[in-house]
Amino acid sequence: MHLIDQRKPLLVVTIVWLAALAWSGWHPFDRTTWWMEVAPVLIALPVLWLSAARFPLTGLAFGLTAVHGLVLIVGGAYSYARVPVGFMVQDWLDLARNPYDRLGHFMQGFVPAIVLRELLIRLGGIAPGKLVTALVLACCLAVSATYELIEFAAAMLLGQGAEEFLGTQGDVWDTQWDMLMCLIGAMMALAGLSAVHDRQLMQSTSVR
Repeated sequence: MHLIDQRKPLLVVTIVWLAALAWSGWHPFDRTTWWMEVAPVLIALPVLWLSAARFPLTGLAFGLTAVHGLVLIVGGAYSYARVPVGFMVQDWLDLARNPYDRLGHFMQGFVPAIVLRELLIRLGGIAPGKLVTALVLACCLAVSATYELIEFAAAMLLGQGAEEFLGTQGDVWDTQWDMLMCLIGAMMALAGLSAVHDRQLMQSTSVR
């Protein structure tokens, strides 16, 4: 996918996301939790449309964002601790808890790592290399920490009603695990996808 016109694939993603949101929001496990979980999708969609003409993402960043949106929407429908596919994986691997929440936080690092990398290179003018890698990892951890603070604020404001949003499943180290999974996701994205990302950036007329 070139960076010249992203409106057609964005239209497809919009239709898929809206259909998924309609399904997810029809009868979610907890309505308040649903709103909090899908909020990033509701924010990202208009941003993608507003930036599509002047700052379209590479195919890699765009595709990862599309998948991440679906992960969030599914999590919102059931709450992360109750996603059915998570229970299936829990049984297969004999885990102590539903791992879908861990997947969500892994994606919280994996996808933003590529998007942030693109922003730093294209807007920040920073050449690909160690500095970009360090900045991306720091930013991803900052995003994860901010999200944990949002969860903390929700817990303070909503009390017991925030339990589904927190999704701790009785793990006292859940916050630390969430940030670690985010960091692992970011590191894996940078290690495995940077070369592909660089090739797509070089093909763009927007990057010199």
